[in-house]
Amino acid sequence: MRGVGEATAAITIVNALATGVGAAVGIDLRARAEVELHPAGSRGKWDVRLPEESRTPLVIASLDAALNRFSPGSAGTASLSLRSDIPTGRGLKSSSAVSSALVLAVAEATDARPDALEVARLSAAAATQSGVSATGAFDDALAGLATGVIVTNNSDRTILGRYELPAGLEVALLIPRTTHSPSPEWRTSFARNAAAGRPAVEAALAGDWAGAMRWNTELVERLVGYDYATVRAALSAEGAVGCSVSGMGPALAAVAPRPRLPNVLGALPSRLGDRRTVRFATSGRPIEVGTA
Repeated sequence: MRGVGEATAAITIVNALATGVGAAVGIDLRARAEVELHPAGSRGKWDVRLPEESRTPLVIASLDAALNRFSPGSAGTASLSLRSDIPTGRGLKSSSAVSSALVLAVAEATDARPDALEVARLSAAAATQSGVSATGAFDDALAGLATGVIVTNNSDRTILGRYELPAGLEVALLIPRTTHSPSPEWRTSFARNAAAGRPAVEAALAGDWAGAMRWNTELVERLVGYDYATVRAALSAEGAVGCSVSGMGPALAAVAPRPRLPNVLGALPSRLGDRRTVRFATSGRPIEVGTA
């Protein structure tokens, strides 16, 4: 029984830590998981075989969640391989992508056909259980499975809105070499600033994704301590129409029309990290707004 699953990275429109409502959109960096299951035909625990570098709490929690959902009451041997081109610990949703890809791989191996909502909920539960995310990053998981801006209530894991971005936009990324600390460490600080997080949520729900990014990054930069204001001004002058710290950072994402992208990329200071351009995700699973 073999299964393969893929999910994409994403950039933040609204960080969910402040209010519980988050928004994200997928970008074309991918994580891929391959799973081989050999059921033993009896109850018990699965013997999980995977490279030591992949044996993380998130991977184990994701695999357990998927096996319990799609192959309940069974046991045997599970072999797993992972491959990802998403930088880790920079706020580009590598954890959500890996978790979702793993869930999809197990689903395919067991002939299950879950929709994006079920996969994202399993991924969010694994992220919470393993301590990777304070909110479960339900918006990030969904954005890595579908297209367009996804707005979610991460507290009850429901979809509040979804819409496509205008055509012709792409993303310039600044990816510093440092990594962020886990979001649970910032839960209290963001919760105290819930009121300051509301404008970003309201903008995202109204379809003003660029405004949401601006409100979001001002809050995240202030609380976490990033100093991107001058860089963001330079990006705007070169044609960026939206810019924000992604997740907990330190990655900075700038959205711009394709003809302006070289100028926007050039405005990102190379001394702060790696620079690259990436397209928005163009394929994914269908989802329905208002799904409970």
